[in-house]
Amino acid sequence: MISIQTEQTIGIEEFKKVLDDSGLGKRRPMEDEDLLMKMVSGANLWVTARENGRLIGFMRGISDYCYRTFVADLAVIESWQGKRIGRKMLVCTREVAPSARLFLFSAEDAEGFYRKLGFQLHERCYQLKTDEPLC
Repeated sequence: MISIQTEQTIGIEEFKKVLDDSGLGKRRPMEDEDLLMKMVSGANLWVTARENGRLIGFMRGISDYCYRTFVADLAVIESWQGKRIGRKMLVCTREVAPSARLFLFSAEDAEGFYRKLGFQLHERCYQLKTDEPLC
């Protein structure tokens, strides 16, 4: 049975395993354990999917719970992808902070998934990478 719930945090080994098994690990600094640990500890909103206690997916986010929720990662292990687990975790995310807008960066191969769920491309989203100076 699959359970979807919020949790205070997850373990670093669970985090790394789901990143790897979901394919998202290709886009994350998997070789830098200190940075991964900071990513885990820095999130203030975790929605998890578990099968009999085993983590099969998570939404890692940052939220003020009233105006904005930033989805930093949405990951589901490959064997469970396509079974609406990601959607269920986003529904739970919305239920935790119903008045907050959801924002995220999408991987190229996930754009269709987010569009199908009703997410819209925001024309004024900007980023400044770590190696780029603030002018």
